[in-house]
Amino acid sequence: MAKSAPPPGTSDIFPEEINQWYLLEDAARGTFPLYGYGELRTPVFEYTEVFQRGLGNETEVVQKEMYTFEDRGGRSLTLRPEGTAGVMRAMLNTDVMNGNEQRVFYIGPMFRGERPAAGRRRQFHQVGVENVGRMAPELDAECVAMLMHYLEAVGISDAKLMLNTRGVMEDRTPAEAALREYFAPHIAAMCDDCKARFEKNIWRILDCKVEQCQPVIDAAPEVVSFFSESSRNYFKRVCEILDSLNIAYQIEPRLVRGLDYYVHTVFEVVHSGLGAQTAIAGGGRYELYLPENKKPVIGVGFAAGLERLLMVREALQLPPPEDKTPVYFLVGMGERAIAFNMSLAIKMRKAGMRVVVEVENKSMKAQMRSANRVGACKSIICGDNELDKNTVVVKDMVSGDQQDVIVDDLIAFLRS
Repeated sequence: MAKSAPPPGTSDIFPEEINQWYLLEDAARGTFPLYGYGELRTPVFEYTEVFQRGLGNETEVVQKEMYTFEDRGGRSLTLRPEGTAGVMRAMLNTDVMNGNEQRVFYIGPMFRGERPAAGRRRQFHQVGVENVGRMAPELDAECVAMLMHYLEAVGISDAKLMLNTRGVMEDRTPAEAALREYFAPHIAAMCDDCKARFEKNIWRILDCKVEQCQPVIDAAPEVVSFFSESSRNYFKRVCEILDSLNIAYQIEPRLVRGLDYYVHTVFEVVHSGLGAQTAIAGGGRYELYLPENKKPVIGVGFAAGLERLLMVREALQLPPPEDKTPVYFLVGMGERAIAFNMSLAIKMRKAGMRVVVEVENKSMKAQMRSANRVGACKSIICGDNELDKNTVVVKDMVSGDQQDVIVDDLIAFLRS
């Protein structure tokens, strides 16, 4: 592999691509504050125990996918594989444990040691939100509504929302017993991952995508029938609110999400434009335990994969956003003119203009090629003759028209 290539499962993002990323990030910063959320930035690595305790030791993320290392002080640290646990660790420094609500969102890279594939990276990027400190079906429904609002803001309006309930922790024992009783006579014929899940985390069997396992999974009992009445009523209320908001959804009894901290509402948004990896966003309500924390942190939130959103936009043939900021190219004929242009460029930039300066003493033809290459709308030409008259020549790069302009009037002229 060439040394200039990035590590497998990662990628470089070049300037010509970045406007598409800005679109997703700007939509987040434009949408989530409308719901009272502020941006939070947490470290890209945490103490390993934050994820072991927060996500659950038996989850596949913790067992197979984390990038964990020991620092020089002998501390076990892990690059964040998801956003929620780190956000919850940060929230312990606020008053959320007293029932006071915090609303935050985040944007940034995550890291998982997965096999790279379309829509699956080892370093990937997410935008996510967390509503922390309170529990109510209305908050769950609002969180779902905010996710769909965000997807519309980035041009994705035909995604499908899948919805389910995990009940509460007290519901797990009877539900798990029913699942174990059902899968026991079938497990020998299922995939190796399902065999391991049968012993460690039987809920994950419901999320298996291996074709040979699907007939058995499809016939499994619906676990919601083993949940308490209060759990079923909580989910019913979430659905009623979404109905009142005219948000379409499909109840998917096999949807469990992959992490142990989920309770009550879980949801996932899928889109056919991704091929095999259809999920573009997901989340739900959670009770998350952290080191030295005897009570769970409660909240509801979601995360959306930015790479996957870009893939969907491409599948929908949505045009990339255009950067309409005009570019001006300063042509300098001779060393005196180049020095003058360097000073002129600073004044123009402080006036909010995008300026590229040629700093080598090149021919006019070569400099005009450079102006075209950077997409300049106008070239501003200066030589000894212009310096003596305190003027510049402004050339329109489309029409070819030229006009002499007094230097002191240049910025006003370009804005007119």
